[in-house]
Amino acid sequence: MAKEIERKFLVDQDLLPKNIIGEEYIQAYIAINDQGIVRIRIKGSIALLTIKTSEKGMTRNEFEYEVPLEDAKSLVELFNDKIIYKTRYKITIDKKLWEVDEFHKENKGLWLAEIELESENELFSLPEWIKKEVTGDHKYFNAYLSENPFKFWNNE
Repeated sequence: MAKEIERKFLVDQDLLPKNIIGEEYIQAYIAINDQGIVRIRIKGSIALLTIKTSEKGMTRNEFEYEVPLEDAKSLVELFNDKIIYKTRYKITIDKKLWEVDEFHKENKGLWLAEIELESENELFSLPEWIKKEVTGDHKYFNAYLSENPFKFWNNE
């Protein structure tokens, strides 16, 4: 079991570096409840089954396993009512990896960035393209977005 410590931010996409290359992700949510989530993720030819516990704050338990791609595609078809489509861009700043997600389809227009930390107190620099921190705001969890798409939010 791994502990995931991450912070999440809204992004001003106009200020992102130019010519960054992203990778397409498809995420289908198999289970979402108060204890956590179970999801299948496809990125290129790699498929992962992930279980994350629900925790307050920025630290959660995470279990992740590679699964056969064909099995993952079947699961996406079976659980096609809670899917996230996004492009993930990876940007390294001061030796820290930022993962920037551009959401598509029902969540088009939403851009989020995450940074994983070694501890909750770790210091890091904020890039100019960060607008606002949303760590802990459930509205910005991918599982929530799969059930409550961004396009239906009012004035966000």
